[in-house]
Amino acid sequence: MVRTPLTPWERQRGERLGALLREARGGRSMVEVAAAAGVSAETLRKIETGRAPTPAFFTVAALAAVLGISLDGLTAACVRDDGEDGRALSA
Repeated sequence: MVRTPLTPWERQRGERLGALLREARGGRSMVEVAAAAGVSAETLRKIETGRAPTPAFFTVAALAAVLGISLDGLTAACVRDDGEDGRALSA
């Protein structure tokens, strides 16, 4: 199965998600947060830097739970501002 290339908007959305997670992590180490969420530190690093712009739902949910962020809040923060595309975190 060939994956469709991501649009610039999808890449930007991934970068925004990563920035939100990084900000919520604050002074906690990447290793500590990743371990608590049950993901590898490399996975968290890729998400935070935008290199993994479409992480799996359960990965995002686990990270959000560990960081104390609501999924609704993450979704709202990642919705396109111009109203042109109502999709939030869909890939």
